[in-house]
Amino acid sequence: MNFFGSKFGKSKSKKDGASKPLFLSQPFVSHTLVNGSLKKVVALPKYVDINEWLAVNTFDFFNYTNLFYGSVAEFCTPRDCPVMNAGPSVEYTWTDSQRRSVKVPAPQYVDYVMTWIQNILNDENVFPTRGGADFPRDFQNAIRLIFKQLFRVFAHIYHNHFEKILHMSAEGHLNTLFAHFVCFAREFDLVDKKEMAPLAEFISELEQSGRL
Repeated sequence: MNFFGSKFGKSKSKKDGASKPLFLSQPFVSHTLVNGSLKKVVALPKYVDINEWLAVNTFDFFNYTNLFYGSVAEFCTPRDCPVMNAGPSVEYTWTDSQRRSVKVPAPQYVDYVMTWIQNILNDENVFPTRGGADFPRDFQNAIRLIFKQLFRVFAHIYHNHFEKILHMSAEGHLNTLFAHFVCFAREFDLVDKKEMAPLAEFISELEQSGRL
């Protein structure tokens, strides 16, 4: 169902007439709440431990990403999203407790992701909150795994539920959060370039607009 009729339908590329996703179409692709680059926002502050900075920001990105997914969750059903994907050519599988890669509906995948991340955030051995407690040696690897999964949730929202974001007039908020996320991930090398491929064109647009 198209909430917006022809006004918000998929646009056509001037080159070959092929359709492209709404989130890559004007004016939505340029909607953000900030002007200028977010690089200063993500830079490690002076005298702040890098693991503390990673921990605080990871906690915030998790909560905000979870919030945005929650806003479209009622439209992300096993019937409408039978697989976890980011467009027609990218599918994600979940690795179960027996190390098997299994296809699950998108809402189940996201539930697994958010539960898994919440458990890590609550684990004092990984995210210590007591004074004097040290972060584990593999802490930054844990952060990379979290960012990888959060990126997949962003990719699914953009490719499958952006119309619903527009319906809530929340595209500026989502685009700003995503730009902040990508800028932070790049600053600390948290997401592989290959993993970012489903939103590479959008990231390029953010670069050209000076947000990254």
